Amino acid sequence: MSIINNASTHFKSVLAQDMKSVEVPEWEATLYFKPATSFAQEQGVIKLHSEGKMVEALVATLVNRSVDAEGNKIFKNADKVTLMNDVDPQVILRVVNAMNDDGVDESDLGN
Repeated sequence: MSIINNASTHFKSVLAQDMKSVEVPEWEATLYFKPATSFAQEQGVIKLHSEGKMVEALVATLVNRSVDAEGNKIFKNADKVTLMNDVDPQVILRVVNAMNDDGVDESDLGN
């Protein structure tokens, strides 16, 4: 097998892992999410980060990654405006931090 095939096989196994969850008592909900996403899925978030639009990037992460227990998306792109203007930012921050807590130290990635 080639290195690219090995890399792809490895990532497929990462994506196949069970969903994780975060309790959001303020919303009377449990949000589920996969432990990893691809660069293609996070392309918009990466672009927002590079443009310095950190709040929009956080909300985009929440929208992109939040699913219910069956894996169905909870939020639509149209919900971004409501999430940015009418939802407690501390709750969003806590949820996104839980989603991004993958145990990897960014300094290990050269950041």
